[in-house]
Amino acid sequence: MVAVLGYSREQIIAAVQDMYSVVATAPTAEFHFPVGREAAAALGYSPEELDGLPRSTLESFAGVGCPWHTDVIREGDTVLDIGAGAGVDALIASRRVGASGRVIAVDLTPAMVAKLAATAAENGYDNVRAMEGSAEALPLPDESVDVITSNGALNLVPDKRRAIAEMFRVLRPGGRMQISDVVIRRPVTVDCDSDPRLWVECVVGATVDEELLNHFRDAGFEGIEVVRSLDYFAHSPSAQTREIAASFDAYSTDLRLRRAQRAPSRIAQFLRRADPRRAAAALWRRGLAGSAALAMALLACYGTLAAIGLLGLAGIGIGLNETVWAGAIVVFALATAGILAIGARYHGSWIPAITGGVAAAAITGTMFIAYSLAVELAGFLVLAAAVGYDHYLRRRHQSRVLGLHDSGQQATAPQP
Repeated sequence: MVAVLGYSREQIIAAVQDMYSVVATAPTAEFHFPVGREAAAALGYSPEELDGLPRSTLESFAGVGCPWHTDVIREGDTVLDIGAGAGVDALIASRRVGASGRVIAVDLTPAMVAKLAATAAENGYDNVRAMEGSAEALPLPDESVDVITSNGALNLVPDKRRAIAEMFRVLRPGGRMQISDVVIRRPVTVDCDSDPRLWVECVVGATVDEELLNHFRDAGFEGIEVVRSLDYFAHSPSAQTREIAASFDAYSTDLRLRRAQRAPSRIAQFLRRADPRRAAAALWRRGLAGSAALAMALLACYGTLAAIGLLGLAGIGIGLNETVWAGAIVVFALATAGILAIGARYHGSWIPAITGGVAAAAITGTMFIAYSLAVELAGFLVLAAAVGYDHYLRRRHQSRVLGLHDSGQQATAPQP
């Protein structure tokens, strides 16, 4: 199927609803993701957990992990299942909380909500209530639930920070969460994260694993544990989906965490997000480390000259160790070339690395052997061109994997 880029948040939500309406009403259709009881068993659900569940519920299972490895639900709890789908986790939770507890199952797709509500009523799950709603605006009052469970919902949510803030809002202080979701190690950097079909059918909506954990920490969750990681996409019947997942190092993870007594202050949240280590990690993951190293080399070279000139105009003279200055320039230039060499492992071309290496060598020579302004400028220009070409190759590689056309206007998503 073909999808046009540039879709709105509402169209992404509509695409999610369309896809999972099919899972609810025609679960035997072919999908790019695993569906049904066999999928649940492959992801770690025990036969004891699945036995006794209604067939209509099991046939529409479309989770990405098994949050029950976290063991956080207790008898008498009020449990919220976000993205409940047909209700496998909601009905298992119903058993665990017992008659004194209750389960609130929220899903974005009306067909899933209707299916779960009918199944619960027909099979005597009196403590289960199915509700239509979004993770970004949960239809519940503040501090109203003891536990949140979710399986494969966050990667489909456009605004993950907002959804996580909603989770914090509805949980009681000290409340617990069990989350299974898809994460990636390499972020999607091409302009396709607003494409509804790619969002639903690939890994475009998933968050980098460490960034997802930081989102939870920023919101005020603590005691975060990665209980298990799983190659979820190995079970996909779609070869293209498996290729996409491998390209972005996508996998599923089961998390256990709890809500702190109070939300962190805005200042605390700002300081967390401003941590330079997080910025450096983000640059590296997004393939921008070469650009950052080049910028540091240019700043060390021409920024220092500009600063000395401005200080001189102000009548301030400073001493400068030229060897240290030249050394700093060369270190950043060589670092740029080294990062380009690492990039070759990703997109398969050594042209940026070789070109960048030659440019860095020229800069080194003009700094320590025989200075030439022309060679210096040429070296930086060639190094910048190598960085730009590396960036182009990275984007082209992602576009190819995702099925984006060269025009950047359309995407061919995996066939469901």
